[in-house]
Amino acid sequence: MPNFSEKKTSIKSLELLSSNTITQADTRSVRSDSHVSSSVSVKSDQSKGRVPNFSEETTQTKWLQYETLDPDLQSHRNHKNFTDSLLQIFQDLESKIITFLKKELEKFKKILQKEDMEYFVKDFNENRCSMKEAALDLTLYFLREMKQDEAADALEDELFIIHQLKCSLKKKYQCVFEGIAKQGDSTLLKNIYTDLYITQGCSEQVNTEHEVRQIEVASRRHESQEIQVECKHLFEAPEQDKQIRTVLTKGVAGIGKSVSVQKFVLDWAEGKENQDISFIFPLPFREMNLKEQDKLSLMDLITQFFPETEGLNLIRRNQFKVLFILDGLDECRLPVDFKDNETWSDVSSPVSLDVLLTNLIKGNLLPSALIWITSRPAAASKIPPDCIDRLAEIRGFNDAQKEEYFRKRFTDENQAKEIIDHVKQSKSLFIMCHIPVFCWISATVLQNILEEKRNNVKSNTEDTPKTLTQMYTHFLRFQIQQSRRKYDGEHTPDVSWDKDAIFSLGKLAFDQLERNNVIFYDTDLEACGIDVYKASVYSGMCTQIFKEQTGITLGTMYCFVHLSIQEFIAALYAHLFLDINKKYMFDQDSTEQENKSETMIDLLKTAVDMSLESDNGHLDLFLRFLLGLSLQSNQRLLQGLLTHEDDNDKSKKEIVQYIKQKLESNLSPERSIHLFYCLNELNDQTLVKDIQTHLSKGSLSSADLSPGQWSALVFVLLTSEEELEEFELQKFKKSDECLIRLSAVIKTCKRAL
Repeated sequence: MPNFSEKKTSIKSLELLSSNTITQADTRSVRSDSHVSSSVSVKSDQSKGRVPNFSEETTQTKWLQYETLDPDLQSHRNHKNFTDSLLQIFQDLESKIITFLKKELEKFKKILQKEDMEYFVKDFNENRCSMKEAALDLTLYFLREMKQDEAADALEDELFIIHQLKCSLKKKYQCVFEGIAKQGDSTLLKNIYTDLYITQGCSEQVNTEHEVRQIEVASRRHESQEIQVECKHLFEAPEQDKQIRTVLTKGVAGIGKSVSVQKFVLDWAEGKENQDISFIFPLPFREMNLKEQDKLSLMDLITQFFPETEGLNLIRRNQFKVLFILDGLDECRLPVDFKDNETWSDVSSPVSLDVLLTNLIKGNLLPSALIWITSRPAAASKIPPDCIDRLAEIRGFNDAQKEEYFRKRFTDENQAKEIIDHVKQSKSLFIMCHIPVFCWISATVLQNILEEKRNNVKSNTEDTPKTLTQMYTHFLRFQIQQSRRKYDGEHTPDVSWDKDAIFSLGKLAFDQLERNNVIFYDTDLEACGIDVYKASVYSGMCTQIFKEQTGITLGTMYCFVHLSIQEFIAALYAHLFLDINKKYMFDQDSTEQENKSETMIDLLKTAVDMSLESDNGHLDLFLRFLLGLSLQSNQRLLQGLLTHEDDNDKSKKEIVQYIKQKLESNLSPERSIHLFYCLNELNDQTLVKDIQTHLSKGSLSSADLSPGQWSALVFVLLTSEEELEEFELQKFKKSDECLIRLSAVIKTCKRAL
């Protein structure tokens, strides 16, 4: 970026124009081409003493006449004629310079007034030449001479730092890699972006329940009961007298938090939205973790992530909006200690990253800055409620947006309709499609299955998946198969499994799931026996399941594409561990297990108990996958990887009965619904069909239902294809128990009679 500390060159250029003695050499330099290449800076040696020629043909002719005069005649030339000619030349020159400067000054004024700023900034930077730079040099010089440093600084920042920052962010955020961040073909975000359903909440609503449980609850809410907010308007207060400084946006893994950030930043960088914001700095926690041990000033942190901001002084920008986007609080490995961290307000002095971030959020550091934090729900409670001005929840796709996603992804309308119809047939699959990443997984699997059917490819695949476990098992098979075809040239329908690699990957998934971590680093891999120097083997083996990512700060991070994939791989690891060690991996260090050989049913019963004992249901989805993987149909898809010798049918009957016994106890509605989804993974719908029979006969009003049947009734009503606009409670047995049992249903309908 040009240095504006000295403006002597431009002033000297103008002084040359007013010189009383003009030699032929002087006149030739003035006559030089006015369209100077932008590669020649006004501060370079080549440009010193050179002034753009604004003369037209009439003026140039006079110069030529003057130049071609006989030297002897010049000495006798009438002094008055000489003066008149020179005066005319400088009048023309003055007019040209003033007109040019007026136009440039008008542009600079509009930039500072934020009037169509993007156009003027782009015009200046794309059509930069020595004349325009000289005009800017003069403007900045005289603004500072007039003690208008604030205006000079603002103009300088707008034309250089902000423009370069926007160019950099546009380049980074204009493309999206669905599911993966490093491998595969990128797609322009604008081509596949589907609006997400975002609702406004309050800080008391921070929820620590497992994400799948929240999705299932959210899928039953009526949109008319909620306040919807557009992502681009997050910082707009509904009341004029209220100011929103800090926004916390929560949402489950894969629901679209980071894509929302990407769209927000891209719209700003392209000059479409939120142009009242001068600077946007997206700072992902997964990359900031790599600076955990460093001491940095706020300016150091910004410069490391955004080198183009070198020289920016944020302190002088209090009159402009600056937005920090702290993306992925759930991935943060810092203490985030709001209570005991010291107060810090100096943007230029180094301090620990944790102190830096907590003070930035609290407003002690750069209080004028806007803060946008994104987080999974369980981690959202790390931010004190009094630090949050607005809480919003990204709910992913509503039902209409789910269909829109599949239609955008598949240009073949018939194929899109076929996939939409299939997903709708399974309530659990359709509910999970609230998550954009799950839509991507489903689309990948179903597209491959349809292509195989069309090509009459014989494979081990069963019917088109109807449960979560079937979907994820197919997904794993297809990704491994695709990888083998790409790297090893294998084209057989069977999959050759690298059992050691999957076992190590599974141990990582399970260990980090217990710690509630979704981002891993070298030390995490080493603890699971994974050689970090060979980590690319794992990301290469299944490129769309496990990924390796290098951040801006040149550190390496690893993660599964989505939390649900991590939970699936963890469940697969549990089965592998049982296969190899004849015991389950819970309480691996317990001496009681040393000489005890455990069976499949021991593993499943223990997992059911642990899931029900969990306050936030963090093992719910893990349990569903664990149960689903115990079925022979799914194990057949994993042939060569799992080698159970147990009687699967006997194990299935025993665990189904065990779950039904649990349903007879007084469980909460959400716990009961979870167990019905577990039965669904085991392909058992006996309780549900029993209740559906009662409903069709209209005999429930007088029937004495067991706790398990009451739970089944609630599950059937909540997962019905038809939304409950009005719920007629009087159709059922009139009692306090009825009211309590059906409270979950009443909450989700618009009216209850």
